[in-house]
Amino acid sequence: MLVIEGLTRRFGGKVAVSDVSLTVESGGFVGVIGRSGAGKSTLLRMINRLQEPSEGRILCDGRDVTALRGQALRDWRADCAMIFQQFNLSGRLDVLTNVLMGRLNKTSTLSSVLRLWSAQDKAMALSALEMLDIANLAAQRADSLSGGQQQRVAIARALVQEPRMILADEPIASLDPRNTKVVMDALLRINKHYCITVLCNLHSLDLARTYCDRLVGMAQGRVVFDGAPEALTEDVARELYGLEAGEVMDAAAERPQPAAAAFAAA
Repeated sequence: MLVIEGLTRRFGGKVAVSDVSLTVESGGFVGVIGRSGAGKSTLLRMINRLQEPSEGRILCDGRDVTALRGQALRDWRADCAMIFQQFNLSGRLDVLTNVLMGRLNKTSTLSSVLRLWSAQDKAMALSALEMLDIANLAAQRADSLSGGQQQRVAIARALVQEPRMILADEPIASLDPRNTKVVMDALLRINKHYCITVLCNLHSLDLARTYCDRLVGMAQGRVVFDGAPEALTEDVARELYGLEAGEVMDAAAERPQPAAAAFAAA
């Protein structure tokens, strides 16, 4: 269980996240929603310790994550894998090597520098690519892939970290509708099949209500909604999205079932 207590982050005189307290049960798919600048990305980056809180604590199963240093911190970052909006791949390297980078925390320094990956690591990486239907791209350079394919490579890299949690920061922001569905289906499939907790920042209420079993709505750095998707009212949507609320609510009225929902029910 992840427990966030009074988390605050200031950048000079600006408060990006203000006194956020949340409890996240293991195995859930939580959508963090709100407009750009609401504090969603800063919240996820603090959970991963890519940014330090100005105040507050992060606890996981009773362990104070905000106090971790050295190897313990590196282990935590492996436990809560990040997926970024801009993929963060090494374009010059092939797809398989990019995925294997997710094994760095479980590989000796010499082996990682020389890229002496074990047969087990390679099998794990290929299995992750196969699950995401891109194993045939393993030998291609990452920069030769489409945006949707690159994001699936980034998801495979996160998966081979063997995380207990995936933090996805606007993972579909730069993708077209078809690739958006492919990537969101992949995250849902990982959540249901491996029981990996997913916290996913999303601007779109439509997508959040389609894929997530819980929504956390942020506005001006604060949590203004926390509950089931169907409990989010028009008034709360207006608080979250301002003038965009009408469009957001209309778009969410009719939404297709994600492909991974059928997988989960099988």
